[in-house]
Amino acid sequence: MTTEKQSGQPAAGGNPLRDPLDRRLPRIAGPSGLVIFGVTGDLSRKKLMPAVYDLANRGLLPPGFALVGFARRQWENEDFAQEVHDAVKEHARTPFREEVWQQLAEGCRFVQGDFDDDKAFEQLKSTIEDLDKARGTGGNFAFYLSVPPKFFPNVVQQLKKHGLSQGTGDSWRRAVIEKPFGHDLASAMELNRIVHDVFPPNEVFRIDHYLGKETVQNILALRFANTMYEPIWNRSYVDHVQITMAEDIGIGGRAGYYDGIGAARDVIQNHLLQLLALTAMEEPGSFHPKALTAEKLKVLSAVVLPDDLAKYTVRGQYAHAWQGGEEVLGYLEEDGIDPKSKTDTYAAIKLEINNRRWAGVPFYLRTGKRLGRRVTEIAVVFKRAPYLPFESGATEELGENALVIRVQPDEGVTVRFGSKVPGTSTEVRDVTMDFAYGESFTESSPEAYERLILDVLLGDANLFPRHQEVELSWNILDPIEAFWDKHGKPAQYASGTWGPIEADEMLARDGRSWRRP
Repeated sequence: MTTEKQSGQPAAGGNPLRDPLDRRLPRIAGPSGLVIFGVTGDLSRKKLMPAVYDLANRGLLPPGFALVGFARRQWENEDFAQEVHDAVKEHARTPFREEVWQQLAEGCRFVQGDFDDDKAFEQLKSTIEDLDKARGTGGNFAFYLSVPPKFFPNVVQQLKKHGLSQGTGDSWRRAVIEKPFGHDLASAMELNRIVHDVFPPNEVFRIDHYLGKETVQNILALRFANTMYEPIWNRSYVDHVQITMAEDIGIGGRAGYYDGIGAARDVIQNHLLQLLALTAMEEPGSFHPKALTAEKLKVLSAVVLPDDLAKYTVRGQYAHAWQGGEEVLGYLEEDGIDPKSKTDTYAAIKLEINNRRWAGVPFYLRTGKRLGRRVTEIAVVFKRAPYLPFESGATEELGENALVIRVQPDEGVTVRFGSKVPGTSTEVRDVTMDFAYGESFTESSPEAYERLILDVLLGDANLFPRHQEVELSWNILDPIEAFWDKHGKPAQYASGTWGPIEADEMLARDGRSWRRP
């Protein structure tokens, strides 16, 4: 008998309108709603609300989806719907369609109040109950905490106090928490304790938007769906790995948040250590969240700090300079920054992974603001060929082979290798082969928040760091931050350059140099 899968026809009793070959089907959210705390902030306006619309526009949300905003503004439901409408018009990735918007707008509600306002949380509860009847959400709601970290405990405890953290019957309630998750190991553990007292660990989704990017997910496809890379993805062939996240902007209006946090806590502890874990992990038994987390935890547990933190960690602050034809302020001159601040806007560290695959291979991580350009990439740099039967002058311009995963902005993969220069002499020079997402696929990559919000509604925790990963990451960074606290102050680097000279000297000690992205 021909099966549904083989024939492409629906099985008897199935939905005749559903094509079994439609790969979207397992990825369509069931009845559900999303509550956004801090809905008037930039993240909500520029990323979250447009992502919800884009998901609806792609047919990945249920028709009765509900969107609830919670903030201090004195808005009515209509005001909130207009705010969502404006955000969608300005920032959505997919074209605006009136019929999609109308369906979404019918499920928009707004609750006004502070995080310690019991009356507001009671109103939130009755709003959710009303939406459940009107929109058929099945009692399934995710609570997105797009608020400063100091409010996390307050909000989750209010949700528990007013009976919002637990659904009835088979319905679910989930918490979505933005970084930073703590500011050191002790605060992260305390926050985990508070949150897990309200929501079970499997219903807590810690957002690291980098893990929602297609190119980051492509690390797993590149390594484990192909046979050409994995055999050389080890200490026998890899010389070192560089992971870079550079921004060409300063702190903008974020002085209140950024000062005292710094680049290492803001980026290395979460984004870059997650990229390191995905690059270095062993092949999981499956892509089930538990299997993925187990392999990432093994890597993070095996990370070893350098013996001499003075030589192999660098922090810096951008200084007054001309960047891109514009005169820009130094960090210490920015509004709201203490002129004696020791907060780092640049951080570079060397780590090693003490396991059989990677022993002796350094991983260099760097991040900074006001650098040469905005770019995030992972560069796996291979060892030089052990024997070159060429004349010494023939390979002067030959560097090391490298595989570079470009996370942003030009998503794709570059392979650098040596090739003979056309001509009568034998000269070998570096060339590159490029794969670009924009050229190879007709569909543009979805925004990271689209994928992550959909995963929350589906209960798929693949792309979300678990609490053990967060704590291990702080375990790696805390000794470095403690050392910086007691020794010296950040090096200065001119805005628009690639960081302080001390970072170049750090790699030069090992006979290496930073890639110029």
